[in-house]
This record gives sequence, C-alpha cells and structure tokens, in this order.
Amino acid sequence: MPKLTRIYTRTGDDGTTGLVGGARVPKNSMRIETYGTLDELSSFIGLARAHLAPALQADSGLQRLDAWLAWTQDVLFNLGAELATPVDKRWDGMPLASESDAKALERAIDEAQKDLEPLANFIHPGGTLPGSVLHVARTVCRRAERLLVTLREDTPEISGNCVRYVNRLSDALFVWARWTNHRLNSGEHLWNAQTRPPQAADAS
Repeated sequence: MPKLTRIYTRTGDDGTTGLVGGARVPKNSMRIETYGTLDELSSFIGLARAHLAPALQADSGLQRLDAWLAWTQDVLFNLGAELATPVDKRWDGMPLASESDAKALERAIDEAQKDLEPLANFIHPGGTLPGSVLHVARTVCRRAERLLVTLREDTPEISGNCVRYVNRLSDALFVWARWTNHRLNSGEHLWNAQTRPPQAADAS
C-alpha cells in the first residue's frame, strides 16, 4: 500500500486523472465514471453502517449484517482498483473479483430471506433510516452495473466477475434493506396501483 502523504497533487487540474501505472485519462471517461460510481456506492453503504451503529451492541443479527456490509466495502474497493489498473499493470496476488464473491452474496441473500415474508407485491423504498439508505445504495448499485456493462463493450479486459458481483450485490442490498426494516420493526410501504391523491384538507 502506498502511503498517502499528500492529498492534493495539482496533476488533475487539466481534467485528467492517473490510472495505476501512470497512464492519464479524462476524468469523464467511462472507466473513471464506473469506478467513481462504485465509490459512491460504498459511501452509501458506509452511511447505512453509521446509522446502524447505535443498535449494534444489543443485536447480534445487526452485527452480522454490519459484517457483511464491511466485507462488501472491501470488495468494492478491490473492484475499483481492478478497474483503475490496466491489465498489463496488474501484479501477482492483486485482489480481483471472483465467482466466489458472487456466491458469497447468494449465501447472504438466502440467510436474510429466511426471516422475511415472501413478497406478493412491489414495495417502495423507505422504512427506517438505515433501511432507506440501503435502498438508495441499491439504486446506485444498479447504475454502477449499467456503467460496467457499457465499459466492457470497449474494454473486454474487465472481468465478467465484476458485473456478476455488482448484479448480485443489488439483489443483496434490496434484501438487506427489507431485512433491516423488518429487524427494526418497520412495516413495508406496498405499491398501490389504484392509488388516489389525499382528500382536500378541511378548509375550516
């Protein structure tokens, strides 16, 4: 790990940024947009963890979820590093996305689903504060997936395992949001296809 002794470098003032290995690319390139979105996703997961923190000590289930979320942030950082490193600049032992990462998320989803009633209707994001933030993270995750798919069209060196993990993560975040709301005793806001606006307020 390099030591970050200086945060600002001024090298990006021309609108470019450096990839691992030294190559410079525009800051609005698809590669940068994609791993920047993974960073955004990790930030929302960190926010959800911050909102969960006050309840962790008394709830082993929430501690388990927090452990999954902490692992997820590590994997997302690894994914970002993978996207920031051209294939010819990778090193032996570099952590890369693997099929086992997606499999681990499937295990997490199955574990959380055991505590939830099957969905018979679409639900709206919301509920508790940490649950709501996890729903936001889910939508950012879907955006990251769309960007990854686009990036791979021109950059085939990007592993399909990256897409597989992010696809599975969006499912996990949906289930974790539901599970968090259930654990914290918040009901779900069901979609009502026959919705009507509220009645006019009493003018008196």
